[in-house]
Amino acid sequence: MKLGFVSDSLGGISLTEMLDHAARMEVSGVEVNTCGWSTAPHFDLRGMLEDRRKRDDFHRAFQDRGLEIISLNANGNPLHPTDATQGQDLRDTIRVAGAMGVTTVCTMSGLPAGSPRDTMPNWVVSSWPPETQEILRYQWEEKLIPFWSEIAGLARENGVTRIALELHGNQCVYNVASLKRLNEAVGPVIGANLDPSHLFWMGADPLVAADALGDLIYHVHAKDTMLNAPVQAVNSLLENGPLMDISARAWSYITLGFGHGEEWWRQFCYRLKMAGYDGWLSIEHEDVLLNSLEGLEKSVALLKNVMPRDPADFKPQDI
Repeated sequence: MKLGFVSDSLGGISLTEMLDHAARMEVSGVEVNTCGWSTAPHFDLRGMLEDRRKRDDFHRAFQDRGLEIISLNANGNPLHPTDATQGQDLRDTIRVAGAMGVTTVCTMSGLPAGSPRDTMPNWVVSSWPPETQEILRYQWEEKLIPFWSEIAGLARENGVTRIALELHGNQCVYNVASLKRLNEAVGPVIGANLDPSHLFWMGADPLVAADALGDLIYHVHAKDTMLNAPVQAVNSLLENGPLMDISARAWSYITLGFGHGEEWWRQFCYRLKMAGYDGWLSIEHEDVLLNSLEGLEKSVALLKNVMPRDPADFKPQDI
């Protein structure tokens, strides 16, 4: 496996400083945010799309430090009912990735409205009342599958072989079953960006999910979640309070090891290997209580201690 981090983990500093820290921490690469829910402080999507010299200079900044561009990350809602920009930015990210020789794009599946007359995204998480089923039919058959069929074709045209969808709340694809459904409908370009932090707060087990996904794991975000048991016991894990008010929330994103210890992360890495995954672990730091650089350094140190690096070479002796 290879270790890196998401560029927005150090979004408050320049590209040069961010890459210098990556080299100092001796990670192998950086996943670059391009648009969507990120202001993309390190990446000018329009400029990269139009100017080969900008793309070459960007790539050279990585190469000069012995770093790889892990993937481009266009996280957002590309199926937002009133904001077409996010879908177009995903398309442009795929085009730029192809021009730069980056074969993996990370993003979200998107969440449409519940009907052609609605203007807000609608996430259905229960099967009652009965109109929820019509919402799901509309979202999947009229919006999600047609959109991703188009995007899959665009990816193939541009040499992007893997679109890794994050299993994320407020998206049509949020768990193993919905990821498999879209993969079966659209084809092998669609796979999972397995981020355990979201599965924790939705009540799934990332260790079992890794086994269930198998070769559909195209990418891994390393992010942890703290489940705040006293608040959870009163209010459940359905949480919509302010992200910065950690003590009042049932769950919060947190630095690796502070929600689940080193032993859990050791098991997670091993389960990934068991599922056939030997790719990137890309740390995504979103802990609001720890300094971003300190939290990233602690996360890097933890994963370096537990992740497999070299190919397996054991075989029973001939006796």
